[in-house]
Amino acid sequence: MKAPKKALLVYQYPKCSTCKNALKYLEKKKRAAEIRHIVETPPTRAELKKMLEHLDGNLRKMFNTSGLLYKELGLAKKLEKLSENEALDLLSKHGMLVKRPFVLSENRGWVGFKEKDWDQILALSPS
Repeated sequence: MKAPKKALLVYQYPKCSTCKNALKYLEKKKRAAEIRHIVETPPTRAELKKMLEHLDGNLRKMFNTSGLLYKELGLAKKLEKLSENEALDLLSKHGMLVKRPFVLSENRGWVGFKEKDWDQILALSPS
């Protein structure tokens, strides 16, 4: 007998069409997910550090580079000069800076939504 699949932790923004598509996808695939509003409850520093490991240390991949706040703060020019701690501080305080959806499982982490990619990730992920 297979062990039950564990829930995913999904940070999303309700007005984001990509997030809406990701949640519809999870519903269609009958995958349990704990949904959190990324602005009201941004990912914690520990969650961001965990994601950074899954993204091979690439901080830029965690930022919503097309977002208004990213542009307002001029992060395109500043990001490479930020220390990891400074970047994680920004992300943990400003959910709109975080690329979404932001998804963590017990053993994986990924950002953004492309159905083809999610098919592969979820096929490999026991949780």
